[in-house]
Amino acid sequence: MSNVESAAEEEIPAIFLNAVDRHYQQGDETLDILKGAELAVWAGQSVALVAPSGAGKSTLLHIAGLLEHPDAGEVYINGVATSGRSDAERTRFRRNEIGFVYQAHHLLSEFSAAENVMLPQMIKGLSRPEARRRAEELLAYLGLRDRLLHRPAELSGGEQQRVAIARAVANAPRILLADEPTGNLDLHTADHVFNILLQLVRSSRLATIIATHNMELAARMDRRVTLREGLVVELD
Repeated sequence: MSNVESAAEEEIPAIFLNAVDRHYQQGDETLDILKGAELAVWAGQSVALVAPSGAGKSTLLHIAGLLEHPDAGEVYINGVATSGRSDAERTRFRRNEIGFVYQAHHLLSEFSAAENVMLPQMIKGLSRPEARRRAEELLAYLGLRDRLLHRPAELSGGEQQRVAIARAVANAPRILLADEPTGNLDLHTADHVFNILLQLVRSSRLATIIATHNMELAARMDRRVTLREGLVVELD
């Protein structure tokens, strides 16, 4: 059974953007970035978000990740409405339910690969030994068993991004949001990192939205959507 078919059997999506509006004021002009946008993603399902620069991909991801408030509409995480939640509650949702991967890896240069993956777990409350155990398991799964003690400057671009992926899923989120996660990598490395990322998504049953300009990579995902006039439109 495909991910799409299995997703259809689950009543509640892991993340659901319902009639979301987002506007920005630019001088006297109002820019309508999202106008009633809707997108539901279920556990184990990967969605490619492909659209031209400036269409609102990052805005949609920021709203889905509770980094921005929509001007109207609602974001449901595992069926729970989030718009009326306090900043502390939204932070808890992000820490426990959502992982982020960006085009730039944003690793902390003074810490090793393992320590970068340990930090979000320790912030959540795990003990140092337990956080280290899980960090080592994740990095080994991503092919970095021999790079645990290396700092970011000692890693290749692809290795740095795999550490960033491990960090994003270290707290076992149900949702993964990625904004051009292979955009800074050469084609061969991007292909390798993307394959590892999709393998992790499927094995962990993550609901995943990946913004990308690469249609070849997007074609490997379960669904492809774009943004047109502020709406999310299914492709294919």
